[in-house]
Amino acid sequence: MQSIPASPERASASVSQLFSYPFRIFFLSMTVLAIVAIPLWVLEVTGTVRLPLAMPGLFWHQHEMLFGFLSAAIAGFLLTAVCVWTQTDRTHGALLAGLWGVWLAGRLLLAFGGNLPEWLVQGVNLAFLPLVMIDAGWRVWKARQKRQVMILVVLGLLWLMQIGFVTRLDMSFSYGALIMAMALISIIGGRITPAFSAGWLRQRGDNAEAVKMIPALDMAAVFSMILLMASLITGWQTVTAMLAVVAAVLMLVRLANWKGWLVRSEPLLWILHLSILWVPVALLLLAGSLLAGWPSNAWTHAAGTGAVGCLILGVIARVSLGHTGRPLVLPKGMVLAFVAVQLAAVIRVVTAFDVIPWHPGIGTSTALWVIAYLIFLVRYTGVLASPRADGREG
Repeated sequence: MQSIPASPERASASVSQLFSYPFRIFFLSMTVLAIVAIPLWVLEVTGTVRLPLAMPGLFWHQHEMLFGFLSAAIAGFLLTAVCVWTQTDRTHGALLAGLWGVWLAGRLLLAFGGNLPEWLVQGVNLAFLPLVMIDAGWRVWKARQKRQVMILVVLGLLWLMQIGFVTRLDMSFSYGALIMAMALISIIGGRITPAFSAGWLRQRGDNAEAVKMIPALDMAAVFSMILLMASLITGWQTVTAMLAVVAAVLMLVRLANWKGWLVRSEPLLWILHLSILWVPVALLLLAGSLLAGWPSNAWTHAAGTGAVGCLILGVIARVSLGHTGRPLVLPKGMVLAFVAVQLAAVIRVVTAFDVIPWHPGIGTSTALWVIAYLIFLVRYTGVLASPRADGREG
């Protein structure tokens, strides 16, 4: 692991490096939020700590995971990847610092702005995703890359869910946001996971052709989730349950086509396959909550902790190496981080079914989540704050 230099001059250079590319500052910041926000929520809900929150504690928890943690991950990944896709220069320096400042202000206002005007707290928090979409959107428009438009559409729908959530404090909008988060996983995970897997198999001289990508199936999965979100918001329970099952089946067929078992010896790949498997699990749990009365917090945590939390850790572990010119070799301890975050999801879901009592279940899943992201923070801070290993810009 590379340590961050302590001298003022070199420390300043490290800060400057963090704002040289979007993935650097946003991956680091969302990791800190992941480590801090979940324990704070547990302390808040158990009455150990009382924060001057700008919204009720449960809604604050949901918002920070969906529109704080997830949005930072989206910004870091998308604003880095879109530059590669469109061959445009990345947002960096003062502009990137300004965008990050909007994200950070949203976190601080929600955590400590209980006495501030609602319009201020809501306005700042609702500003971030549109800024990300504008940054990515003009590049896509300039390059005439229609393939990227669906990502922007889903991001727009995610933002609409945020508007409904912060202005009405209606949990159905957080549910809709979770569906859109899984739709993003369907799109982005559906591109990188089979592509990376096939590439790895090809390098080893194995059968890369076994990994199949079917564009029509990919689009069907995304559209099924958009319809699912719309049905969920309108409250059509039977239709919603049917759509959830359809979307789950489509995702399972895609996963079968990607042949994840062929890459089981490579942690940077199995974490992607296993994380995306949480999407159909969450969708089936959603159907069960609507038709059989299963606890709704089972599917929400399968989606949030399992699909979103696990996939983000897997993606940022790989992207942070690749975009800093380093070999795709996991730093020491990261396999443990991958196992810990998966276990955190499993324990949180079974706790929802009362298989484990609430307090030990929540405590254990929180500890595992923190361990996973703390390992990333320790192992990758130096990577994110240092120049590229190959001497190139970025």
